[in-house]
Amino acid sequence: MVDVELTGKRALVTGAASGIGEAVARELAARGAHVVVADLDGEAASRVADELGGEAWTVDLSDLDGLATADVRADILVNNAGIQTVSPIEEFDPARFRLMIDLMLTAPFLLTRAVLPGMYAQGWGRVVNVSSVHGLRASAFKSAYVAAKHGLEGLSKVTALEGAPHGVTSNCVNPGYVRTPLVERQIADQARLHGIPESEVVEKVLLTESAIKRLLEPTEVADLVAWLCGPTSGMVTGTSYVMDGGWTSR
Repeated sequence: MVDVELTGKRALVTGAASGIGEAVARELAARGAHVVVADLDGEAASRVADELGGEAWTVDLSDLDGLATADVRADILVNNAGIQTVSPIEEFDPARFRLMIDLMLTAPFLLTRAVLPGMYAQGWGRVVNVSSVHGLRASAFKSAYVAAKHGLEGLSKVTALEGAPHGVTSNCVNPGYVRTPLVERQIADQARLHGIPESEVVEKVLLTESAIKRLLEPTEVADLVAWLCGPTSGMVTGTSYVMDGGWTSR
């Protein structure tokens, strides 16, 4: 039986051309939503959108001036786009730090700001911020990522408080390490910084704090995101759903 609980809803998913974002876009579409696949990679976004019967939005989320004036409408907003840099603070490029904050904190603010009036007008809306276990915990060599995700947690909570009288919920999803290109690209840097072979990074660095010794799959994250976007999650707001294999239990 096809689940059509989101039929008639317009969902905007950022970073949706690959990884978690693509999995979320596919799950929301499977539940009946019309999905806007937003990504810097326009060709990949178009491929995913065509397969889903949605639409592609080629967008540079670090272009804050352009984003602030964009005509953005959605019943469901999933702020997912992200990048990573692994570097000690004293070597961290300030321009890269600013870029990461812009992309993973300021851009979600601007998109949330853009969609809230429409959500308020109809008395219904869902904002889901794909945060991270690093929104709740810190790791060495990830100053920009940890700072951005901690900020996203705060933004999500304020959105929840302001949106509650209008039927709008806002929540974070906090995965540990997920089997995505973003994680795979970290392996060489982690090996260099920790002085171990690349073949040992997953076990000795990425999963060292997790009680369950495996990477999350993007589809697992997408399933939780989709539930938070659905009709039975209306009393869930201002919270953070951790999917970290027990990391934050320590």
